[in-house]
Amino acid sequence: MSGIVYLVGAGPGDPRLLTLRGAEVLQRAEVVVYDRLAPAALLDLAPRGAERVDAGKARGRAALSQEAINRLLVDRARRGLEVVRLKGGDPFVFGRGGEEALALAEAGVPFEVVPGVSAAVAAPAYAGIPVTHRGLATSYAVVSATLAGGAPAELARTAAAADTLVLLMAAERLPEVCAQLIAAGRPADEPAAVIASASTGAQQVVTGTLAELAAAQQQVDPPATLVCGPSVALAGSLAWFTPGQPAPRSATARA
Repeated sequence: MSGIVYLVGAGPGDPRLLTLRGAEVLQRAEVVVYDRLAPAALLDLAPRGAERVDAGKARGRAALSQEAINRLLVDRARRGLEVVRLKGGDPFVFGRGGEEALALAEAGVPFEVVPGVSAAVAAPAYAGIPVTHRGLATSYAVVSATLAGGAPAELARTAAAADTLVLLMAAERLPEVCAQLIAAGRPADEPAAVIASASTGAQQVVTGTLAELAAAQQQVDPPATLVCGPSVALAGSLAWFTPGQPAPRSATARA
């Protein structure tokens, strides 16, 4: 008898941004394999007796290798169990969900992808930045600033790919990333923002020009998202926060 694996996107940080489908499968899960960026409060949705497995990854540390995670998902499903693989953001947006789905497909294990709210759009939104806006930005691109193993991404090819550029996992190499973008043709005085701990009470927002943000690394803590483009200038007018939460901290980049 085969069980099933649900690849569930947990959203950008606020546990209330989990989808109804995500909550539904969590509430009947027999195994929950969760990432570091998945809100801890969501684990309480699973039944008390469910197995909970920490599969979190951080720079230089991984509770489980990706291969071990794949084997774990296949093993538990083959035991006939309902498994939730809980990931921060969306499973298919830099979440390795595709790799896990392939491993499950190759093993003949049924699975379902439950999309989540990606930080790529939620982090800018919580800072008051629309990634598209008529007359300012008709396109946006999402890029990872950090590759597998912590290697820096080569940004020259994608720097000018869209009006609004969203770079995930940018906090730990902010000066380098900003310098690469400017060298690749984005204006040094282009409006930019870095958003840390998006959608939570610990959210931090630092705004300035792309050149100014190169000096802002010490003002934010990972995980953080860098956004640059004309629509970032709207942040001052459209910034908001969720009622019932502390107002997100906001600052201007210090040179």
